Amino acid sequence: MSIMIISNQRKGIVMDILKKIFPGAFGVKDVTGLIIRIVIYVVVGAIAGVLIGVLAKIPVVGIFAGVLGSIVELYVLIGVILSILVFLKIVK
Repeated sequence: MSIMIISNQRKGIVMDILKKIFPGAFGVKDVTGLIIRIVIYVVVGAIAGVLIGVLAKIPVVGIFAGVLGSIVELYVLIGVILSILVFLKIVK
């Protein structure tokens, strides 16, 4: 019984953190909202990719730009996946 309580508490903490990091993903109510969220994430990823691509041409900044690009793309991927999971009511 205490294991389930700890598990539910951790789940609540993790969900609170996810809601703070990905606030847009948890606002999906219908198909239109889902498509809008996915388009927003893709556009943000594309704009960030172009900016990071320009910055990557600078020798010293290029290393940091590559790492930052990977982080942004991971954020976009997780945001899209969370949006889909919220729409399917797998994640609440």
